[in-house]
Amino acid sequence: MFRLDEVVPWGRSFDEYRRMFALDERGRELRILGCGDGPAAFNAEATRRGWQVISCDPIYRFDGDALRARIIATRDEVLRQTRDNAGQFVWHTIRSIEELARVRQAAMDAFLADYGEGRAAGRYREAALPRLPFADGSFDLALCSHLLFLYSGQLDLAFHLAAVRELYRVAGELRIFPLLDLDGRPSPWLQPLSDALAGDGFAVSIETVPYEFQRGANRMMRILPGTAAGRRRDTSPRGGRTSSL
Repeated sequence: MFRLDEVVPWGRSFDEYRRMFALDERGRELRILGCGDGPAAFNAEATRRGWQVISCDPIYRFDGDALRARIIATRDEVLRQTRDNAGQFVWHTIRSIEELARVRQAAMDAFLADYGEGRAAGRYREAALPRLPFADGSFDLALCSHLLFLYSGQLDLAFHLAAVRELYRVAGELRIFPLLDLDGRPSPWLQPLSDALAGDGFAVSIETVPYEFQRGANRMMRILPGTAAGRRRDTSPRGGRTSSL
């Protein structure tokens, strides 16, 4: 059973999402799914800007008080581990552990302030890969931050394949960040996943993005419908359009 005391919630800002996934203001024209968003500020800030975003995560089964308590309970340990492994990070935009604490806490505070209203409005949905409660083609773009590839030691290739195929079922384009595992090494699933998707008819590219905090983590995977995949998607009731972002 999923337990909140096994989760380490750690939220990122709208600006970090924008840079991790190479987004710009054309994002307001798209229906966006954020998968595994946790306590990120992306949905709150995107909604304020007029974007259409739904976030999904298994932690959204819990109320705001429970999530706030868990954030408080785990925050110092996350910062301690970051300090102990400071050489694995790039201290340019965020210049110190103290600034990291402020940036992350501000993002999580923005999430918590928005969570009750957003949850009632259906913008925060309890869901977990590889099964999502959305109809085919519900979104134009799906973003997956700090889940796939990062947890390669915990999530095997079969899970990655099932998750990506499920995300493509509900969205016309996928972007995944980062492509390194928790130890800062390229995920062992990166090439076999790319090969399997190419075999399915998808167009897969690895693109450099204007974001790097974990050292070497400055690339995302972008998955678009190739010729064969496009033909399959065109037969669905809604289809799905790809973004030019």
